[in-house]
Amino acid sequence: MSSSYDIKNIKLADGGRRRIEWADQEMPVLSKIRDRFTKERPLKGLRLSACLHGTTETANLMRTLQSGGAELSLCASNPLSTQDDVAASLVQHFEIPVFAIKGEDNETYYKHIDATLDQKPVMTMDDGADLVGVLHKERRELLDEILGGTEETTTGVIRLRAMAAEGVLAYPILAVNDAMTKHLFDNRYGTGQSTVDGIVRATNILLAGKTFVIAGYGWCGRGLAMRAKGMGANVIVTEVDPLPALEAVMDGFRVMPMDEAAPIGDIFCTLTGDINVIDRHHFEAMKNGAIISNSGHFNVEINIPALEEMAVEKKRMREFVEMYTLKDGRRINLLGEGRLVNLAAAEGHPPSVMDMSFANQALSAEYILQHADELENQVYTIPEVIDRGIAKMKLESMGIKIDMLTEEQKKYLASWEEGT
Repeated sequence: MSSSYDIKNIKLADGGRRRIEWADQEMPVLSKIRDRFTKERPLKGLRLSACLHGTTETANLMRTLQSGGAELSLCASNPLSTQDDVAASLVQHFEIPVFAIKGEDNETYYKHIDATLDQKPVMTMDDGADLVGVLHKERRELLDEILGGTEETTTGVIRLRAMAAEGVLAYPILAVNDAMTKHLFDNRYGTGQSTVDGIVRATNILLAGKTFVIAGYGWCGRGLAMRAKGMGANVIVTEVDPLPALEAVMDGFRVMPMDEAAPIGDIFCTLTGDINVIDRHHFEAMKNGAIISNSGHFNVEINIPALEEMAVEKKRMREFVEMYTLKDGRRINLLGEGRLVNLAAAEGHPPSVMDMSFANQALSAEYILQHADELENQVYTIPEVIDRGIAKMKLESMGIKIDMLTEEQKKYLASWEEGT
């Protein structure tokens, strides 16, 4: 057992291990990579600090990296996303230092990031770029040793590209989120299903017949809109970009500004990566009993300080439901403290979709080691050969075969001389 860790309760470990093993059955691509890593040990001696959601799927990624020879340290990338039994199992059964407790306060959250960095990593693995942020702001003495890092989510990639554009990014990053086998599947199918799961678990409400307002029609918003519609909700999409707004219209959804959606929505969910998407004047217009939630990475998409100021009473109605009563008697219900509702109130993405995302993480760590001398301090897209290789392995694991181009077809596609 690791001698350095900070978790809720080590006695939860056995239950966590069973859930890790259950998830592993749905992660055949990562399992295949783990088998190869065990034989080849491509990450031997690599000190890797990870700031990720402490879920069963992440545990199987940690096992894979460890099988490849990496020396690991893990902290949470969200104060509410840790599964305490999983954290305990990683410490007890896999001897991985974990610094994560579900519900930790902001001070503890950053203390845990700092503890994860104490192993002096040469590689980082991030979900939201908080680890990278702390390194650049407070632990700059560690930067010279770092070969590179990976980033899991849209919000983090946006932050890191901003750093690169300003010339302050101190080491190269592979944007795992930009892999087709990540955002096309994880963001759409994973976020879509798990966000509905979180909202329903938190509230036990029927979605059929409700007006469901979705802020943002990126891949996450597309997935949620698809699943909410499938459960009978009347879906409204709000957007600031004309292209995804047009796509939402063509997909059959009503599109309007949040100012118009606020008075008619029953359920709201933000998935934009921006700040104050639901703001004070929206609260003022909402109907009594409105439910608001967020499935974007940070809890800034809903202006919670404004809601706190407006409320005359705040009451916890269920484990992840806070009811705010306003001066006029209207009640607004906030889910999961405005944090990722799919992880705060449920279990996050199903393992079968994280199988591809974390296969990208594992292979990206290997790629950075192999190409560290060639990489500059920029944000890179995952190489296509890795992306397509993961898609191929996933299909194989599902027992699905596809066609192969004939030599004649390859020649035709490579030529310009033949036409109609």
